[in-house]
Amino acid sequence: MGAYMFDWFSLDNSSLVSTEPSTGAIELLKRDHAIVKDLFEEFENASNRRSKRKIAAQALQELKIHAALEEDIFYPAVRRHVGKDIMNEADEEHHVAKLLVAELEDLDGRGDHYDAKFTVLAENVRHHIKEEEREMLRKAEALDIDFQKLGQQMLRRKQQLLSKGVPRVAEEAMVAATHSRGDSPAKAAHRKRNSR
Repeated sequence: MGAYMFDWFSLDNSSLVSTEPSTGAIELLKRDHAIVKDLFEEFENASNRRSKRKIAAQALQELKIHAALEEDIFYPAVRRHVGKDIMNEADEEHHVAKLLVAELEDLDGRGDHYDAKFTVLAENVRHHIKEEEREMLRKAEALDIDFQKLGQQMLRRKQQLLSKGVPRVAEEAMVAATHSRGDSPAKAAHRKRNSR
């Protein structure tokens, strides 16, 4: 595991145990955001394929777990109060990110579009984080919700995801069904042009 991956968990007798004091849900989400942004920056500064693949794998795993925590626990807790427009946009941003994650995992660090696809993922996620922290989390902070209790629920779920893995999402099935190997429409069109 890398320096960032799940750095607030430690292995203890084959079970995952939180090493942090009780932390609220919003703080946990912001910590995840910071970790992912750092990984994006590391990827951009990496000079070789092996390093980029390792960093990307860490970032993709972080994103999959983070999305599951938000979609399964945090979003349902705040959706009604934050407003459907903000929440619907967040859902769609997650959908796009999960498609890119599935395509990147399908490429497994190979292909001439891998770096470009990871860069697009990073740009989209950075935009999502900015909007989420500026709009959704600010509105959520004003709610009468026990964010410490919600944070503990999120920590327990994170432990489950780390030990049992992240369940397959619909976007992974979509990518697998296309047999595209992560091709973008531009790359597929270029391939068709060259085959004529």
